[in-house]
Amino acid sequence: MIRAIRACKTAAEERAVVRKECAAIRASINENDQDYRHRNLAKLMFIHMLGYPTHFGQMECLKLIASAGFPEKRIGYLGLMLLLDERQEVLIDLNHTNQYIVGLALCALGNICSAEMARDLAPEVERMLQFRDPNIRKKNNQLTYLLYKSEIKRKGDWKNFTKPAALCSIRIIKKVPDLAENFINPAASLLKEKHHGVLITGIQLCTDLCKVSAEALEYFRKKCTEGLVKTLKDVVNSPYAPEYDIAGITDPFLHIRLLRLLRVLGQGDADASDCMNDILAQVATKTESNKNAGNAILYECVETIMSIEDNGGLRVLAINILGRFLSNRDNNIRYVALNMLMKAITVDAQAVQRHRATILECVKDSDASIRKRALELVFLLINESNVKPLTKELIDYLEVSDQEFKGDLTAKICSIVAKFSPEKIWYIDQMLKVLTEAGNFVKDEVWHALIVVISNASDLHGYTVRALYRAFQTSEQESLVRVAVWCIGEYGDLLVNNVGMLDIEDPITVTESDAVDVVEIVIQRHTSDLTTKAMAFIALLKLSSRFPSCSERIKEIIVQYKGNLVLELQQRSIEFNSIISKHQNIRSALVERMPVLDEATFMGRRAGSMPATVSTSTTTSINIPNGVSKPSMAPLVDLLDLSDDAPAPTSIGGSGDFLQDLLGVDLSPAPNQPGLKPAPQNGTDVLLDLLSIGTPPPQSDSSTSDILSSVQDNKLPVAPLDGLLSPSTPATPVIDLLDGFAVKPPTPENNGSAFPSIVAFESSLLKLVFNFSKPLGNPQTTLIQATFTNLSSDSFTDFIFQAAVPKFLQLHLDPASGNTLPANGNGSITQNLKVSNSQHGKKSLVMRIRIAFKMNNKDVLEEGQLNNFPHGL
Repeated sequence: MIRAIRACKTAAEERAVVRKECAAIRASINENDQDYRHRNLAKLMFIHMLGYPTHFGQMECLKLIASAGFPEKRIGYLGLMLLLDERQEVLIDLNHTNQYIVGLALCALGNICSAEMARDLAPEVERMLQFRDPNIRKKNNQLTYLLYKSEIKRKGDWKNFTKPAALCSIRIIKKVPDLAENFINPAASLLKEKHHGVLITGIQLCTDLCKVSAEALEYFRKKCTEGLVKTLKDVVNSPYAPEYDIAGITDPFLHIRLLRLLRVLGQGDADASDCMNDILAQVATKTESNKNAGNAILYECVETIMSIEDNGGLRVLAINILGRFLSNRDNNIRYVALNMLMKAITVDAQAVQRHRATILECVKDSDASIRKRALELVFLLINESNVKPLTKELIDYLEVSDQEFKGDLTAKICSIVAKFSPEKIWYIDQMLKVLTEAGNFVKDEVWHALIVVISNASDLHGYTVRALYRAFQTSEQESLVRVAVWCIGEYGDLLVNNVGMLDIEDPITVTESDAVDVVEIVIQRHTSDLTTKAMAFIALLKLSSRFPSCSERIKEIIVQYKGNLVLELQQRSIEFNSIISKHQNIRSALVERMPVLDEATFMGRRAGSMPATVSTSTTTSINIPNGVSKPSMAPLVDLLDLSDDAPAPTSIGGSGDFLQDLLGVDLSPAPNQPGLKPAPQNGTDVLLDLLSIGTPPPQSDSSTSDILSSVQDNKLPVAPLDGLLSPSTPATPVIDLLDGFAVKPPTPENNGSAFPSIVAFESSLLKLVFNFSKPLGNPQTTLIQATFTNLSSDSFTDFIFQAAVPKFLQLHLDPASGNTLPANGNGSITQNLKVSNSQHGKKSLVMRIRIAFKMNNKDVLEEGQLNNFPHGL
């Protein structure tokens, strides 16, 4: 049958042969043919190993077990272990007079024993551990061979070579750990055996006992450690023994089992560790490493050394062995060495550093799994002293690495540069190299962080924009183009005038027209996505103020997109054209350079804190995964050049104009200036007039709602605009940026019955009170007025309130009434919230809040979770 199956050339032929054999076996079973029963079961086991169903003949196993002869029982037990499981009720021959049949029964029990059988048969197995007959105490060779061929090759578990009684004991203590104490003394007696088969099984039994019983672990530590050390020394120094020799090494299986048991005993125990130090050093130095058997012993020896209590010399020796493994041609050996080095670096980083060059070569290996593991290890090796040479090596390899590996390598390099950067100019240089080589693999938060760093490095603005201009000429990577466009828009005048030249720079000549050419190329390039083009439009608007001589050309470029099918570009084109054509008197103020971005705040948000839907005072809900601000394309935000990390604006004297404070200029128009009216004294924001916005209605199809909702789809940072769109601002005459698209006046809401107020949050510094109301006819919506009171003796500035809600809630925040909170309760800040509950009547409101402010120029953060909302909201 086996020859016929192996001769099949197709799967269909094999299935035909198997069907024919199964039919013959069924016929033989129906005829109750006892002479061929054992042969039929052998065929069934082979068919089962091929993956075909054999359930119809499995009960033949029990008939063979019940037979009188040893050959039939041998095949029956083997079939029992292969074809049946612990759910079957079987009769085990533990009390048979034939010692070989008892060995078969113990083998079967060790493989399919259930918890109930273990409890019932544990005394019998414990008694058999005391037998002196090796035929009971270990398997016979024929059964071992059959198990190896059928079961062990499939499971890869070589401990089945052990004696049946100990094998069965291991199964019992795994199924019923409570019985472990009954096997401690019998297992300890097995460690004194001279027969390798019995000894290796006893060691495995002791190892498993230590894992399930603290009592057994303590017993073996005190009573057996010295004996195990002596046994290992005898095995290491034993002469050639043909029976146990593999590749010139005496019984490597026994070596490995002894080392594993010593590792368990030495872990956390200084006395036991001291006892085994000498023999471990001997194993590490005497074992040959040119054969797999020797490498297996060395690996287990290294793992034992790294697990037991501290011994500096031994650990250096172990790490050097791993360093030799890294030079091995076998990929499996190198991979396990890298895994072990990742554990060793937490114990002795200095010893691992000596093999840094070899590890770095593994990053360039052709095997993908070795590359990834080596890259993780390099990341752990880097510190402030070696970051520059290692980063250079990684970036050099980035140029020639495979495309599928560039993503992982780029992410690690960016993380290394951000974490260990010694100075900003080095950080900028390395990030530009990464963006030039693999910018398309760089995540958004990485180039956002680069922009933040550039913004904070005021002495490097000219150097950076020139470096980006050069890089743009040679690379089309999307992230690089975005950073280049942003910097040219911000610092284009520094690029043209060669401001801030450093000694390390080469001279460069760039005209105003050249700078505009770069941005125009980005807009016209078909590979540029919507985010990049939107950023390019912003850059053009800024350059129109920086380069007055190019203003008309910039206007012509922008006007081309007034009829673009992409609404975002069309809207920007219309608004920016209106600013350039009609509002030149305020253009320079609008496109002033961005304020220095708060680097610490941005990095903190990157680290992640509020993974829910976070609402800030931009009057829209923004999803912030892992604390990273979701980008925005909203023209409203872009016009002001605000990022998510811009510091919250403050009002001069508490009543000054917001836009004047933000931009640092006086925007009050002259009394007779056409097209503009004097700023009203009731606090109306000039910016509201500029953007034709009054109070934003809660449910409106106006242009204002469209502009504000577009914040959710942008990929530029968004800033909290506290006080920007004050709901109390009355409507005023406006400048039309949208060429005739008027904004509808807001519709006042009609509130229904009120709910009792609650103290939502209170600390030693701050008190927050919520007042509730419901709009008529809309029970799902709740209107909340939040009132903040300062309980301390110091005033608060840069006040920002944020909130997060679960997915079944929708949260909308209006701007706060101010951002300065007087001391001692002499005033308050109010802010309106609107919450829509899609599970109204089923789930109550719940909210997490975060309140940030500055007290005595120090940042303060208050956080809390609100679960005490009135019933019915």
